Amino acid sequence: MTDRVENSLGAPDLPADPVGRLASGKLNISSIVFFVVAAAAPLTIVLSGGPFSMHVGGLGAPGAMLFTGIVLFLFACGFTAMSKYVRDAGAFYAYASRGLGSVLGGGTALMTMAAYGVCVVGFTGYVGFFAAGTANDVLHLDLPWQVWSLLCAAIVGVIGYCQVDIGAKVLAVLLSLEIGVVLILIVFVLIKGGPEAPSAAPFALHNVFFVPGSGTLFLLAFGAYIGFEGTAIYAEEAKAPERTIPYATYIAIGFLATFYAFSYWVVIYGYGMEGAAAAASSDNFLNMVFGLADKYVGGGLVTAMQVLIVTSMLACTIAFHNACTRYLFSLGRNGVLPQALARTHPRMYSPHFASMVVSTVTVIGLVAAIIFKLDPYLQLGTWFYASGVLGVVAAQAVCALAVVAFFFRDRRGHSALRVIVAPLLGFLGLTGALILMVGNFSIISGYTAALPNTIMVGAMPAAFIVGMLLIWNQSRRATDGHAVRVGRDVRHDQLQTFDGAEPAPLD
Repeated sequence: MTDRVENSLGAPDLPADPVGRLASGKLNISSIVFFVVAAAAPLTIVLSGGPFSMHVGGLGAPGAMLFTGIVLFLFACGFTAMSKYVRDAGAFYAYASRGLGSVLGGGTALMTMAAYGVCVVGFTGYVGFFAAGTANDVLHLDLPWQVWSLLCAAIVGVIGYCQVDIGAKVLAVLLSLEIGVVLILIVFVLIKGGPEAPSAAPFALHNVFFVPGSGTLFLLAFGAYIGFEGTAIYAEEAKAPERTIPYATYIAIGFLATFYAFSYWVVIYGYGMEGAAAAASSDNFLNMVFGLADKYVGGGLVTAMQVLIVTSMLACTIAFHNACTRYLFSLGRNGVLPQALARTHPRMYSPHFASMVVSTVTVIGLVAAIIFKLDPYLQLGTWFYASGVLGVVAAQAVCALAVVAFFFRDRRGHSALRVIVAPLLGFLGLTGALILMVGNFSIISGYTAALPNTIMVGAMPAAFIVGMLLIWNQSRRATDGHAVRVGRDVRHDQLQTFDGAEPAPLD
């Protein structure tokens, strides 16, 4: 008789064969860090996000980056402690379900999946915008952005379909190159010196929190860290996850906070405070860092940046695709969405069916944007990305509260500082940031009318409500007497290693 494993929703059991399982023991700390940092697209943030932040929110962008890193570090303290007890490819909703109940977990699930999904669509627009410019400037190849965006969707779809370590190897190469060019710029600016004395003004509280548009600084800052949850969504595929996940999370957040804040500050130092303010407020603000590279290093670095910003966007899109795919996989495995989404490749153990669904939706969204003639950067890219950031930050806030609730009655040997105080402070910081983001969303969208902003801001709460209704309906229809429970710990017999070895115990 075929062995069967219990489904985490109490739904009909699934056969205990490789379908529905991810390959455990495939990813080490460095692989997961590459996925997470690549999702943040550090070169893209420095070359594009930094100037845009200064354009809409002022020169407090370095301070906003540092503050955001501190908030996320506080959140990560409890997040990583809980990773020992919850291991699921849909990390945030599994945590939310264990701490706050399956209904809120289902809402978090669908909202997070939607957030990553719109980020995938939006980043195909970013890739098309920068690829068209780079191809024209470097290769003298004049193709419209639509061609490059469709090519991006195809590449991401193929990599997402394949086994996860192929994606990790690609991201490792791309990420090393893009960080390298930024470090070269930093070194040259520091050696040659800026036009003014170094200033701590970009970290001053009044420049970070109390200037018009400060909320946009935090929307873009939290967006710059988006994807660090990837340390947990790959827990089922990680080697020794009880050690790998915390280390990978702390390394990713610490690196990004330092890299972003210091890189932004160096850009301002290279221009001088007055020069940076003038450059950021000009119509040519997106070329701010390219101009600095040309001045301090030369055209060779500019060309390298033009090429690598495209690959940086591509790497980011791959990481978002992988994250969205694993949420679909987890929702399918738990019976919230059709169980066909939980199919894994018989040889590579990748969630290939969910990956194909994400690729299909991406192409549909991209074709719709082409038909409606959306601008690839300001509309397709920025609108979708900003909406996605709101969804991910909201999910982080829910998860922070879930961590507190999970450990409140039983700290399970952890200190109160790590599992109660730190995540509670993280929750307050995330909630405050959300309020600032929503209040300043019109600056990002470019619309002053209420309806367009309401649609873009309201998309994520709508997804949250739909997710809660799905879980509530499934719970109501349950006939086996068991409550629906999303994000239950993954059982030992639901894991399978890539090489056929026995999976590591789950404690």
